Amino acid sequence: MKTFCAIFLLCTFAATWLSAQQTDAAAASGAIRGLEHEWVEAQSHNDNRALDLILDSAVVYVEYGQLATKADYLLRIKHQDPSSDEITLEPLTVRVFGSTAIVTGSYREIQRKGGVRTFTRWRFVDTWAYKSHGWVLVAAGYTPIKD
Repeated sequence: MKTFCAIFLLCTFAATWLSAQQTDAAAASGAIRGLEHEWVEAQSHNDNRALDLILDSAVVYVEYGQLATKADYLLRIKHQDPSSDEITLEPLTVRVFGSTAIVTGSYREIQRKGGVRTFTRWRFVDTWAYKSHGWVLVAAGYTPIKD
């Protein structure tokens, strides 16, 4: 009987713990999906104040094979014509590993320059970390998808 009770309690504890872990992962996934959308909105509207909150101070950003610092990225966004870009996120996948999350997905970007519209699809991998004040982007890598 003692063995049965011990196994029962162990199973109950394990089920409760796993349920809590799944709930935490689901909450983190939802928060990160929201941040991904906020990032797109902030970039589309040249909102460096919002981007500054989303990006970690030591973020590693890779685009076209080039490394960029947070300052480099924010400077590029600051000088970008906000009416020239239209960004649409496509479905993305969030995998949470404790205080770290990996996001994979793609997005479509339409740019207007000198009356010419260009269309580019991008594939990305973002890495988020939970720090004392919340989730922040610590690494991002983007590459254009050739059609």
